[in-house]
Amino acid sequence: MSGRSPVGALVHGTTPPAELAGVCAAVERAGFGELWLAEDYFMLSGPAGAAIALASTREIGVGIGIMSAVVRHPAVTAMEIATLSLAFPERLVAGIGHGVPFWTRQMGLYPASPLTSLRGVLETVRALLAGQTLTVDDGPYRFDQVTLTHPNPDGVDLYAGVVGPRSLELAGELADGTILSALAAPTYVAYARERIAAGAARSGRDVTAHRMPVFVIYSVHEDGDVARAHGRSALAFYLRAIGPSALTGVHGIHERMGEILALGDLSLIADALPDAWVDTFTVCGTPGECVTKIRSLLEAGATSVVLAPFPAAENDEILARTAAQVLPNFP
Repeated sequence: MSGRSPVGALVHGTTPPAELAGVCAAVERAGFGELWLAEDYFMLSGPAGAAIALASTREIGVGIGIMSAVVRHPAVTAMEIATLSLAFPERLVAGIGHGVPFWTRQMGLYPASPLTSLRGVLETVRALLAGQTLTVDDGPYRFDQVTLTHPNPDGVDLYAGVVGPRSLELAGELADGTILSALAAPTYVAYARERIAAGAARSGRDVTAHRMPVFVIYSVHEDGDVARAHGRSALAFYLRAIGPSALTGVHGIHERMGEILALGDLSLIADALPDAWVDTFTVCGTPGECVTKIRSLLEAGATSVVLAPFPAAENDEILARTAAQVLPNFP
């Protein structure tokens, strides 16, 4: 995903499937550099959503961010990636990660070792895309003479969607890029880049070629306080869903965060969040303020900044305002 603006857009999982094609086409027309679809369970399918997005656009790169490593057998994941990447050459990025533990536990799929599982999936998906025949009995997934009918050895990039230090090093070792989750402030982006570089050094990969899109909670309004209020609600949701992690740990706020999350009710959590946290963990404010925050993420090492507009009900207005007043600053 190069040659376009370093600012991308994330399609909300709440988007009705019948509206998905129109939303994706509008994102491309507006001049965004990348188009990403989350596979947040149980909303929109990542591969199916990407197929609609690719078919309804012409040039923009489309990313799946992310598919959980444990939800599909890697052979099925490889088959879906190969199909899409061959049908739409050089436009697909496939993100694979641990997945949100709350959702994977709902399906009884939380692995004994998330790191081992992710390594196995990244390695076997890449091998199958390369045209190899796999027979594996000793990993987290079994293969008995599995070969893709339509492999794609050179035409698709695999990204890892991860958070913790060991997982970031694994991404540097095996993946072509790393998707950084919402809540990734500049301090964390710089930290992630260091851990990714350590993993790349172990495997001899060129870390300068490693892509690092950063997803962000985003709201823009002429009245910055209105935008920050929207960001505050979204931040409360993500903090409660993700909990303490490296994303927040690098800021030394876990003790206070634990006290706030103990309030339980989402509205109480939102009200208790310090204003400084909203400024740190979201890209929300006036167009000028949002431009400054996006630049800070790019300067910290993000290769692109992917905007997740909030509230979802105002998606069209937010993207239109962004196209007119934010994107021109990032040609």
